[in-house]
Amino acid sequence: MTDLKALGTLDGKTHVLPVSIYYEDTDLSGFVYHANYLRYMERGRTEFFRMAGISRARLEDAEPTAWTLRRIAVEYHRPARLDDVITVRTRLLELTGARLIVSQKLFCGTTLLVQGRIEACITTLTGKPRRVPKNVAQTLAPFVTAEET
Repeated sequence: MTDLKALGTLDGKTHVLPVSIYYEDTDLSGFVYHANYLRYMERGRTEFFRMAGISRARLEDAEPTAWTLRRIAVEYHRPARLDDVITVRTRLLELTGARLIVSQKLFCGTTLLVQGRIEACITTLTGKPRRVPKNVAQTLAPFVTAEET
């Protein structure tokens, strides 16, 4: 693995990424547009991987691969607003030979805004599924936890 620079911190096995809410993130009402929460979750997963020392895409390999989302379930509880600073909390719940499952919760202070569960797998750039490389699985294994907090 390469020495990647990552944003955020680790709180035990949870990666915590602060995100500032800008005008461009909001709709006419000043609330965060619903699709932007998926962008924040993507950033959280990316920074979690970087902190673990894993690049999300292996474009330099003979057969380039990348993580692909297979399933997303999202629940919206409260909206974030312009100028809020929210945190994206990312936990790796499961890692098998071909996929992983991540729990993500977005908070403003202690208030739960959004929670999601993401299933991802590795595919080639032509869409063929691949197993999680052994070195990636070994690197991520210490982060796996069944607790969704």
